[in-house]
Amino acid sequence: MPGLVSVKTPPDAPPLSISVPEIRPESSTRSEQQPRTPTPRKPPSPSPSRPKPSPARSAKKPPPDSPNPNTLLSDPSLDNPDLGPFLLKLARDTIASGEGPVKALDYAIRASNSFERVAIEKSEEPSLDLVMSLHVLGAIYCSLGRFEEAVPVLERAINVPDVSKGMDHALAGFSGYMQLGDTYSMLGQVDKSIECYEKGLQIQIESLGEIDPRVGETCRYLAEAHVQAMNFDKAEELCKKTLEIHRAHSEPASIEEAADRRLMAIICEAKGDYESALEHLVLASMAMIANGQDNEVAAIDVSIGNIYMSLCRFDEAVFSYQKALTVFKSSKGDHHPLVASVFVRLADLYHRTGKLRESKSYCENALRIYAKPVPGTTAEEIAGGLTEISAIFESVDEPEEALKLLQKAMKLLEDKPGQQSTIAGIEARMGVMLYIVGRYEEARNSFESAVTKLRSSGERKSAFFGVVLNQMGLACVQLFKIDEACELFEEARRILEKECGPCHQDTIGVYSNLAATYDAMGRVEDAIEILEHVLKLREEKLGIANPDFEDEKSRLAELLKEAGRARNKKAKSLENLIDPNSRRTKKESTKKWGFRI
Repeated sequence: MPGLVSVKTPPDAPPLSISVPEIRPESSTRSEQQPRTPTPRKPPSPSPSRPKPSPARSAKKPPPDSPNPNTLLSDPSLDNPDLGPFLLKLARDTIASGEGPVKALDYAIRASNSFERVAIEKSEEPSLDLVMSLHVLGAIYCSLGRFEEAVPVLERAINVPDVSKGMDHALAGFSGYMQLGDTYSMLGQVDKSIECYEKGLQIQIESLGEIDPRVGETCRYLAEAHVQAMNFDKAEELCKKTLEIHRAHSEPASIEEAADRRLMAIICEAKGDYESALEHLVLASMAMIANGQDNEVAAIDVSIGNIYMSLCRFDEAVFSYQKALTVFKSSKGDHHPLVASVFVRLADLYHRTGKLRESKSYCENALRIYAKPVPGTTAEEIAGGLTEISAIFESVDEPEEALKLLQKAMKLLEDKPGQQSTIAGIEARMGVMLYIVGRYEEARNSFESAVTKLRSSGERKSAFFGVVLNQMGLACVQLFKIDEACELFEEARRILEKECGPCHQDTIGVYSNLAATYDAMGRVEDAIEILEHVLKLREEKLGIANPDFEDEKSRLAELLKEAGRARNKKAKSLENLIDPNSRRTKKESTKKWGFRI
């Protein structure tokens, strides 16, 4: 699952290669797998039979021409039943020899067409050989960055196996669903990706039982996908199941258990349960120490420092960060991106404690490393560091400098598949910065681009999406696009009421903005209804000590007074009507909902 928040690919990892699926049940037995380590890298697939799409190629490169399917289907030689296996072997040998995927693509297309032609000629159902060839073909398309072309191929592959016919068919179905889920993930379609993973998991459970170690691997994989989609309750449920399976099959304090606890810590932190997150991280650290994984202990120390900072235990956070920094410098060198990442965390800590001089110094140290990255440093690592530093510049009222860093991060990621949600978060952050400096047209365009990506990636129902809609509405207000702003506020209201509840501060802010917009449009009764609802919430549930209460009360009184007159009221300035708290562009909210910094 690409782009999961719990792990990162190390810069010194070898480049991804195309792996060819083999439809053999014994290929995924536990004894043939190396123990999974919770190192800061992307976790392997739950089954070695599942190829991963390679994100290494630029989407801007013109794709190689595919062989014409009509020409291939009309080739009479494809009727030979021995040709399909021969072509499939050629495709796999070509991949293994490193000759390039273009020639392998031709062989794989011809092999799959041959298997289909032979099945039609013999009036038989398609065989698992066809499934294998389609898996290979889908993997080649993904390696070329042609993910849209891989989708129909893999959808065809999952329709062939019949899981009631035994383990071979079950494994073929499982592999197909997981490979299709990976492809959807690379396209940024998280909902479809999760749906495929869930179907694959169900097939695996039916075939292997609920406590098989391979089921635990898939549960963890699916949990990471739910974390990416911010479905933390479902992710926690799956991660607990994974822990139970690993405890049943692994030694105490195993590397597998440590990896599960690191993921559980991420989930607990996201839900605000910092004490539980700290407990999981400490147990994971102990397991890594027992297994001699010094670099992983250092990575966990960084996570522990993050939790301490969230708990305002700053001295303990500094100690954790400094421990990690010492290990990374000695094992990776002074100019490694892991060293820069710790500099960024220290910069954030010193900014929070008011030590701005130290904070700026650590930011400069990190930027020097990112400016001249060591070989093997990924664009994702640099972009992540730049966005974190930009948040610090934003906090010290340097929006122009923050905007420059975000633009650099965006440029690094724009050609990377599977980064749609991350890019959308950066665009939303850029929209905030542009709004702050008064460049409202650019802010609206940036928000619009982020909204489009979030809609396509399946996050259109998340609270984060609602916050971005609200910010885009504010930019539209500044441009006097009142009708568009109204539609955005109404959609944000529906989402935030469902995801956060009517009493949440973000939801209250949208209510106030929507009431002001209704009033500006002449829909006084609608504005009155919303303000009465807000005041009722404050009086009955939130309390009237909030400084906004008197302002909202006076606004409602004015609207009620005007509603009793003839319709000749003077137009009001939207600047005075829009919720003053929204002028902060909801900095607190953006930090909580995390613009994927």
